[in-house]
Amino acid sequence: MPELPEVEALALDLRGRLEGRAITRVHIAAFSALKTYDPPLSAIEGTLVDDVRRHGKFLDIEASGLHLVLHLARAGWVRWKDEVPALPPRPSTKSTLAVRVVLDEQDGTTPGLDITEAGTKKSLALYLVRDPLDVPGIASLGPDPLTEDFTQERLAGILAEAGRKQIKGVLRHQGTIAGIGNAYSDEILHAARMSPYKPADGLSEEELTTLYTAIRETLGDAVERSRGLAASELKKEKKSNLAVHGQTGKPCPVCGDIVREVSFADSSLQYCPTCQTGGKPLADRRMSKLLK
Repeated sequence: MPELPEVEALALDLRGRLEGRAITRVHIAAFSALKTYDPPLSAIEGTLVDDVRRHGKFLDIEASGLHLVLHLARAGWVRWKDEVPALPPRPSTKSTLAVRVVLDEQDGTTPGLDITEAGTKKSLALYLVRDPLDVPGIASLGPDPLTEDFTQERLAGILAEAGRKQIKGVLRHQGTIAGIGNAYSDEILHAARMSPYKPADGLSEEELTTLYTAIRETLGDAVERSRGLAASELKKEKKSNLAVHGQTGKPCPVCGDIVREVSFADSSLQYCPTCQTGGKPLADRRMSKLLK
């Protein structure tokens, strides 16, 4: 799933490609992706792109006062096309294409963006709104962890309010902190040498400082590594720099212990027992049932 660093890099890449360009057409190939009807999608046709920004995991293409907002969900992506087909795409269960944004012709070519979604679970969402806050997911976002107002004191308040909730879930909740998903919450907790099950309000002052530093540095470093990369390069860059997420069965790059996994109904977490849980593996109920 694209998270804060990838969406930030996508916004930067697309800003350079789209700023000042006209959007001529927006074709919907997967009708479930479009979540709004007012203003109509036709309202953005003929507008000029002013900016591309990020709100948490949301991508916001601003054009002549309107906002084409995209949430890539778990399996969505944006692909730049130097030349898009002249004919509009047809809805098809065999195609991953969900939305095509066509730009004005330049130097004899008609470029555009193909927004795709792999897999059978279709969660990608596209909104056309007059204000980004008209998108419920943006209106309910917590603070952005890379802004100046996300201080250690603010993090302390967030954790105190979360009470006994597990720290992994608190980091992932978009209404609490914006932009952190499953992958980077694993990476942050590994960097902080902290169990994903640790209660949010159970941190000492030293642990709070360690967690705050891990959040800022893990996300900040990922943003810097991604800065300037084209959209086609971002997934590879992310995967090549993950210490524990998606690394089950491999050695921890810090201590050499084997990275373990806990599976849930629709997701999983990865961690290093030596670095994070005092050498004790966490219970994995789903795996335990399979072994019986």
